[in-house]
Amino acid sequence: MLRLIHTADWQLGKPYGRFDSEVRAALSEARFDAIDAIGKAAVEHGAAHVLVAGDVFDTEGPEDRVIVQAVSRMQRYACTWWLLPGNHDFARNSGLWDRVRAKGAANIRIVTEPVPCELDPGHWLLPAPLTHRHNFDDPTALFDTMETPGATLRIGLAHGSIRDFSSRGEAQNQIAPDRAQRSSLDYLALGDWHGALRVDARTWYSGTPETDRFQRDEPGYALLVTLEPGAEPVVSPIRTGRFQWLMRDWTIPDADGFVAECDRLLGPIEPSATLLQLSLAGIVSLSDRIAILGRLDNDLRHRLRHLAVAADDLVGRPSEQDLADLQVEGMIGTAAAKLMSMIEVGGNDGVTAKRALERLFVEYQRGKDAA
Repeated sequence: MLRLIHTADWQLGKPYGRFDSEVRAALSEARFDAIDAIGKAAVEHGAAHVLVAGDVFDTEGPEDRVIVQAVSRMQRYACTWWLLPGNHDFARNSGLWDRVRAKGAANIRIVTEPVPCELDPGHWLLPAPLTHRHNFDDPTALFDTMETPGATLRIGLAHGSIRDFSSRGEAQNQIAPDRAQRSSLDYLALGDWHGALRVDARTWYSGTPETDRFQRDEPGYALLVTLEPGAEPVVSPIRTGRFQWLMRDWTIPDADGFVAECDRLLGPIEPSATLLQLSLAGIVSLSDRIAILGRLDNDLRHRLRHLAVAADDLVGRPSEQDLADLQVEGMIGTAAAKLMSMIEVGGNDGVTAKRALERLFVEYQRGKDAA
């Protein structure tokens, strides 16, 4: 029996340029922390080998600190780390992987050549390293002719897209979906697709160990794989990621409805480890819209690690009470009536008038509160 950890797409050094500096720093550090989570899982489950199926680094020229952090974290654990060049960190002479080798870590093996390696007696690793960002040929085709003398287990390690879903993948490196069967593999460990995915019983994508985009609710995982000759692999996801990247579309009837949605969101999550991309829609009173936006800015935004809101489809329509409050205020009431007329006409002026009326109502409320 062989027990190993399958992981991929660490993309260490990812810049996260669209976020502010505090969020960027937290997300970047979490990717290094994921190495520790993987190493601890290997020790806990008795996995002597960790297979990293490409894109260990985000670029082929990371800063020295990124390399040192990666190597030092892997050195902490009593397992062997097998690193495969992917499309982000492809192998080239005098490049990134020579810099990693120069650190002299005895428990890190870099497979920059498509040459079989014996993990343990009879347990062979067949690597398919990428030498270019995009390859025209199937990088795993060589598995068919790789000789593994006395093999009881043949394990493929590759980075690329299975044809069945290549339009959704990140790379153009196409891998035959039946590669495991073609090449008599007991297991094919793949990288490139950032979510854990079972292609067939012997072919899996591990996904990234730390989620890095708004595409799925789940945090990052690695896969614990148990292999026995002649048996199907037993594959178990192990959570390694800290952050969740959530996308939500809420149709809001009123301020109370918004509060209820917030409560449902916050109940099962760790807010400080959550990034939220939120879209709001609905027709509410003007006072409710202002209350909703106020709670977003003064409460939810401070609880979450990051919040991005699209609220243009949340329409604030003045209620009779809203208008009655404004109309008793002399010039404010006159301005509100004129803006309402513009809103009814519509067009670009109507959109501007909506925002102006909203602003007028905010200032009116502030004046009332101050009084």
